[in-house]
Amino acid sequence: MNQPTPSHHPVLETRGLTVRFGGHVAVNSVSCAFHAGSLTAIVGPNGAGKTTYFNLISGQIPTTAGEVFLFGENISKLPTPSRTRRGIGRAFQLTNLFPFLTVQENVRIAVQARAGMGLDLFSLWSNHRELLEKAEYILEQVALTSQRYTQARALPHGDQRKLEVGLMLALEPEVFMFDEPTAGMSVDEVPVILDLIKKIKEQGNKTLLLVEHKMDVVRELADRIIVLHNGTLVADGEPEEVIASPIVQEAYLGAAPDKSKGTR
Repeated sequence: MNQPTPSHHPVLETRGLTVRFGGHVAVNSVSCAFHAGSLTAIVGPNGAGKTTYFNLISGQIPTTAGEVFLFGENISKLPTPSRTRRGIGRAFQLTNLFPFLTVQENVRIAVQARAGMGLDLFSLWSNHRELLEKAEYILEQVALTSQRYTQARALPHGDQRKLEVGLMLALEPEVFMFDEPTAGMSVDEVPVILDLIKKIKEQGNKTLLLVEHKMDVVRELADRIIVLHNGTLVADGEPEEVIASPIVQEAYLGAAPDKSKGTR
């Protein structure tokens, strides 16, 4: 596992990242650097390219042009599993990783994989008490202890999202990528996930990226906001400044220009 670099060097960087689907440019030459100890929210209207940008970083889809760097290493050609091993964690990658296994078994396997023991569920866990305790600790962190013996596929949507985060925690990535982590959750469930994200951020040595539509969540968590619109990076800065900018008010929040003052 790579060691965190000094804070003045980006942990993750995209340079001219671009993808085209036919004639449509979904992500248009996005260059951005992300540093340890920071949480960057990626916002924009539906279809802006936010999740596609995540897909390019984590390797779900190949780039048309541009590059992705992790700790200075060009990982643009690496498949998703290789990027995960190098330290990129993304919640949705792990959704229903083993749908017919219990919540506890899912977390145990993730802990086991992180420890370099492979994916043998039936190894003698009694000989690895430390790993068992870690799995139980993660279940407690994501408030799923009472669901430990439930099959992953049988969980309510909100609990599935919590399990996703638990599996990502078990893999101990350097970069945490959250794609609308509170989507579909009840009001009571949201604080569990937000508190977890805050705790990860407070460690000070992890890099967090968050795609989120709820601006109250963005304000609460983000150190920085970048805005994508039609696949292009159109704003990048501190939250209050970016949220107040005309391009965000119009493109993201839906404020229409004042036609009485003529067109822009």
